[in-house]
Amino acid sequence: MEPSPYVRLVVDSLSLSLALRPPAANASSTAAITSSTTPCFCTLRLSPSILPSQTALLPLSAPGSSPSLDPPHRATSATFHLDPASLRHHRHLTLRVSVYTGRMGRTCFFGRSNKLIGRVHVRVDLDLSQARPAVYQSGWMRLGKEEEDIKKEGKASARLHAVVRSEPDPRFVFQFGGEPECSPVVYQVRGSRGSVRQPVFSCKFSADRNSRSRNLQSESMSNSNSKGWIRTLSGQTKERKGWMIIIHDLSGSPVAAASMVTPFVPSPGSDRVSRSNPGAWLILRPNGGNSVSGWKPWGRLEAWRERGPVDGLGYRIELVMENGPSSGGVPIAEGTMSVRRGGEFRIDGGGGGLRSHVKGFVMGSTVEGEGRTSKPVMQVGTQHVTCMADAALFVALAAAVDLSMDACRLFSQRLRKELCPYEHEL
Repeated sequence: MEPSPYVRLVVDSLSLSLALRPPAANASSTAAITSSTTPCFCTLRLSPSILPSQTALLPLSAPGSSPSLDPPHRATSATFHLDPASLRHHRHLTLRVSVYTGRMGRTCFFGRSNKLIGRVHVRVDLDLSQARPAVYQSGWMRLGKEEEDIKKEGKASARLHAVVRSEPDPRFVFQFGGEPECSPVVYQVRGSRGSVRQPVFSCKFSADRNSRSRNLQSESMSNSNSKGWIRTLSGQTKERKGWMIIIHDLSGSPVAAASMVTPFVPSPGSDRVSRSNPGAWLILRPNGGNSVSGWKPWGRLEAWRERGPVDGLGYRIELVMENGPSSGGVPIAEGTMSVRRGGEFRIDGGGGGLRSHVKGFVMGSTVEGEGRTSKPVMQVGTQHVTCMADAALFVALAAAVDLSMDACRLFSQRLRKELCPYEHEL
């Protein structure tokens, strides 16, 4: 398989040094700004604006000091993922970092109390970044003042420490030829414009009223009940269960699967799947041979419907240890995406999720909003794929995330017949 060129632009080791020399009349006000309890943050934006801006908190450093962050453990503040189209159209970019005082809110980063301290600009050469790792900035930069009212408050000498670097991040790109529940073909997408589409997998979706997939799991994991990987819900009349999607290679052999092992059920007195009682999938790989009864778990996905100001699909993913689910799993990602707009599911140690267990970009997959036609496009970092079977596991995971959007639909709504054929038989 031929990968597509991607580049990661990373900003880390951010720190702010404020050494203000104010007039006597402003001494008390500027002393408050230099206090270690004063919140500061920055916005990071690329020019041209090919990607959304990002915002990061800024720790304060004493004047003249250097951040005590060793390179292996330095905190990543922002990561921009540049795709083949961006690399094709833009040879040079400028990273603009704007530094403000004030608090970051959950929904809005700016208020009347926020004041611009200054900005710095770093030029990025994308021609260099595609071939090898490159560092564009490492050290302290003086912040340029751009607001007249700040100049009037006092003569300031503020500096920002940052490391701005890039690294090639080639990825395999796949796209489902249709919605996962319609058993589509999966294509690898290549070429500078994504014009080359080569079939690499086929999918087979089933929704068994009698939970055939759960019986399959009982055969391959007989001792998994102690950790709640498979739950029995007695007396539950509303449930979505028995969904399974098997990924086949071009020869027709099963190479990965996603099996719903915990039904998606509404919480008592509600019509939504709650965080306290999520549905769950196991991502499976063959345990030798071509028999579908010989699977072993690779990962576990939980999903639910979030409450709050934004109606969201919540998810959590764990890697299953070699000695089975009963020993617990290693969490690698969790998050929420909008039910209405959809979003991108991502496992990325440099840009979200649970970074302590993940190094670099692993995978990303698009998820359409509720009720929209979904043909997921997914990317997988080449360092995580040694053979086609490895890629198939991520395809199965992407399908499970996409199907979870339907599984977490309000139970007052009816699903399409491919997902719940027995409902349409009534």
